[in-house]
Amino acid sequence: MLKYIISFLLLLSVFEIADAQKLNTKSKRAMDLYRQGGNAFVENDYEKAIKLLQEAVKKDKKFKEAYLLLADIYFTRKDYRSELEMLKRAVEIDSTFFLSAYYNMGVANFYLGNRDKTVYWMKKYKEKTEGKKSRLDADRWIEQAQFAEQAEKNPVAFDPVNLGPSVNSDYDEYWPSITADEEVLVFTVLVPRDSMKFLMEDMPKIPANFQEDFYVSKKIGGDWCNRVPVKGLNTAHNEGAQCLSVDGQWMFFTACGKKGGRGSCDIWFSYKTADGWSEPANLGPPVNTPYWESQPSFSSDGRTLYFASNRKGGKGGRDLWKATLIGFNKNNVPVFSKAENLGDKINTPGEESSPFIHPDNRSLYFASDGWPGMGNRDLFVSRRDKNGEWGIAENLGYPINTSKDEMGLIINAKGSTAYFSSDGIPSETAGKDLYMFKMPEKLRPNPVTYVKGNVYDKNTGDPLQAAFVLKELESDIVQVSSLSDKYDGSFLVCLPVGHSYALSVKKPGYLFYSDNFDLEGVKDVDNPQKLTVYLSPIKPGEKIILKNIFFATDSFELKKESFPELNTLVDLLSQNPDLKVEIGGHTDNVGSEQYNKVLSENRARSVYNYLISKGIDKKRLTYKGYGYSQPIADNNTEEGRAKNRRTEIKVMP
Repeated sequence: MLKYIISFLLLLSVFEIADAQKLNTKSKRAMDLYRQGGNAFVENDYEKAIKLLQEAVKKDKKFKEAYLLLADIYFTRKDYRSELEMLKRAVEIDSTFFLSAYYNMGVANFYLGNRDKTVYWMKKYKEKTEGKKSRLDADRWIEQAQFAEQAEKNPVAFDPVNLGPSVNSDYDEYWPSITADEEVLVFTVLVPRDSMKFLMEDMPKIPANFQEDFYVSKKIGGDWCNRVPVKGLNTAHNEGAQCLSVDGQWMFFTACGKKGGRGSCDIWFSYKTADGWSEPANLGPPVNTPYWESQPSFSSDGRTLYFASNRKGGKGGRDLWKATLIGFNKNNVPVFSKAENLGDKINTPGEESSPFIHPDNRSLYFASDGWPGMGNRDLFVSRRDKNGEWGIAENLGYPINTSKDEMGLIINAKGSTAYFSSDGIPSETAGKDLYMFKMPEKLRPNPVTYVKGNVYDKNTGDPLQAAFVLKELESDIVQVSSLSDKYDGSFLVCLPVGHSYALSVKKPGYLFYSDNFDLEGVKDVDNPQKLTVYLSPIKPGEKIILKNIFFATDSFELKKESFPELNTLVDLLSQNPDLKVEIGGHTDNVGSEQYNKVLSENRARSVYNYLISKGIDKKRLTYKGYGYSQPIADNNTEEGRAKNRRTEIKVMP
């Protein structure tokens, strides 16, 4: 909303400067001072402009245009008390000359914290402009004032902690992004093009003097290490507004005016290499257009990119959009589907920006000046329901939000801690710093834990790049699709609590690995799991345990939760037409030997029949029940007995 006020007043000022003959003063000297003051204002020399205009009103105390231009300048400088004084003088001279003065007095009072006066002046403005086509949106400010008053009476818990000198400096640090394990922090820093010039006082933060670069800090022993520039991405131009994939292997970021771009600002992509980061690649259409695209956020499921854009088809100036990953081009750059607008429960006729999709894939945090808030851009959250519909944006409250611009907030996987940038908190360094704070309970996303580890060849011990697929057992819906790192085999997979998951790790030429994670009813996400995966090459004698094959107690009927794993086995057999396997059924030692042998054979036969029903030639399959003759764990514990109740696949000659 703020931009409409500024543009309206600037339009008035420029018009009056250009057409001085219509100014309401008979003093030629006052006119000349007004013209000079207007030119100084356009050149951003505010001190000179104020001095000249003050001289003008001394020459003519009823020079209302000069008072209005002074008010405009004071507004630009956020000196709202002085702005109010100038507006009142203009209205006292002529209450009908510039009706928007009433509106602007309401706005100024809002920023001074006088909510009741905001309502008063906005209502006065509505009375004065009733029936006029050029009315500004006073109702929005009335709603804003009422919201802000209630928010200040009911503050949320907020105790920001500076990330310290290893991360922050006298430069501006902002736009944090963090891995799910909270061990890698990448952020944008506004650095001087010439470090010696930074020693000069009040060096303007303009492109000629400063540029944006990426820095990274790693956490060791609970402390952030000294930051270093990100290798392979920083140039003499601006790079910023980045996001990391949850495993830290991919980065999407914004570059404006970069060679190879399609518009004013585009979204670019890079992946981690052994020496740093790959050569950035423009995502191209349909994500990037001749319009402005920026501020990406990539979902933890590895499939959805959220971003801000002012392209056609939106609800307002800048909206939030999403695009779905559909594949990769020949250079291994992600290719996305046509972008979709996130709709009017998130986007407004105002401006939305800085989306952050939490690893729960249901909580979207963003900034907006179009929803009721504390002033300029506030931070909001929208939550997606089971049907995929976004809920109405919810303001994060005061004092997280203030009358300043708040944006660029991210939250850790646990949902407990938020990271953001601010220049409004007392600090030992100059400019903007990065902070963290405990997220109030009611504003938190669903907690997410993770599985972290490495993939190796079982025989050689070499690291492998393998495909990860995580499915929710109940729905058989893919929750995560990603790859382990090709250099060290490392991986990180996020697991939202409240569900059970089947994990499969696959690579051509190898048997797949399967695992199961039951997080129903789990609330403690402070102990993520570490996993070392060894993939077995496809050759006779090699075995895999199918950890996601489930039967009812004392039954050989397959539960529906078994189907995702069985379908993965079908894929393996289909992709390797010469592969022959034995299906082995195993039990614990509860019950007689004969009973368990029959039960295990019937369970193996159920898997055998399922594979045949999916088109696998029965000549490639055999099955056998081993009962409890081949335990892999202690049958004296429940945990051990659960491991012994299993289905195995063995490669046959």
